[in-house]
Amino acid sequence: MTPRRICVVTGSRAEYGLLYWLLREIIADSRFVLQMVATGSHLSPEFGLTYQAIEADGLRIDRKIEMLLSSDTPIGITKAVGLGVLGFADAFADLDPDIVVVLGDRFEILAAAQAAFFAGIAIAHISGGEVTEGAVDDVIRHCMTKMSRYHFVAAEAYRRRVIQLGEDPGTVFNVGDPGLDNIARLNLMDRCELAASLDVDLTTPFLLTTYHPVTAGARDGRTGMQALLDALDEFPAYNILFTKPNADAGGRALATMIDEYVAAQPQRVKAFTSLGQKRYLSALRHCAAVVGNSSSGIVEAPAMGKPTVNIGTRQHGRLKASSIIDCAETSISIAAGLTRALSEAFGAQAAQAESLYGNCSASSQIRELLATLNVQRNVAKHFHDLAS
Repeated sequence: MTPRRICVVTGSRAEYGLLYWLLREIIADSRFVLQMVATGSHLSPEFGLTYQAIEADGLRIDRKIEMLLSSDTPIGITKAVGLGVLGFADAFADLDPDIVVVLGDRFEILAAAQAAFFAGIAIAHISGGEVTEGAVDDVIRHCMTKMSRYHFVAAEAYRRRVIQLGEDPGTVFNVGDPGLDNIARLNLMDRCELAASLDVDLTTPFLLTTYHPVTAGARDGRTGMQALLDALDEFPAYNILFTKPNADAGGRALATMIDEYVAAQPQRVKAFTSLGQKRYLSALRHCAAVVGNSSSGIVEAPAMGKPTVNIGTRQHGRLKASSIIDCAETSISIAAGLTRALSEAFGAQAAQAESLYGNCSASSQIRELLATLNVQRNVAKHFHDLAS
């Protein structure tokens, strides 16, 4: 039997971390040939040239698609998507995959999905059906659902939503979130190892902080970032470990604000362009709380028993565990959330929180589905209507 060619697309450090164990599962299975395409911030010096981390893990990148521009304005992002579609069109023509696997909701991955869709290649989409009303990613995610033939979702509520979008129930599989696989399978660092790896002092309790641009609506992300920084000033007993924003529109302005904050308090605050999955999850294990608007505070932090202070609307609509405190983008609300999160009582509650995103087996489930699906090219989809 000819091995099935599985092309996995990755466009950012965070997404690669979520895909890591699936990539390993595919490589180890003789039923597959893995093809990897790296794009987006992986190829940008500004974001740490993280494709090098992929290669350091012993994985071969079959194609690199340059698409990011130096601009992070909406016009720049739009043009980047156009460049991406052109690059992916050539890559898929050369690689001729049986299935293209994409994860999530970012604009880089939208470009890949468009190119695969028009080429008639079956698309398998991971993490559809979710809602994040504070980001343009929300619309991108649903667009990718409609272009995809197979759907690997993280919760039963998300499975129902994908079906509500008109997808055949027989193509929608609740496998859980692959990000949790890392918690179960990575050998995370103890506090001393992490401190040595980052060259920072972690003897003082610290907050793990990530704040991305809010890309939906007419919001200026700098207002929310300033509110966060002002709130962090009210907790001088805690050190701050920042991971910088992603390549969304407005991200560079927020990164500059972080750099200025670090420069003003270099002994207390450290910032990193990319920690990588192992160091990030190790930091998550040892932090006092997570604060910001990253999806890791919604998915991974509860699974590790850590409190999350979730700021603003970026993650609005996602399933949230009892360890998550929602707050407005004001310094008063964020400080109140942190005060509660850092209390002994809430810490005990967070330690007992139930994960809502599966049982750490998503990658192996997806691997088996990729092997058994009846994959064909250029097959029309039928809209599945809900029973009245």
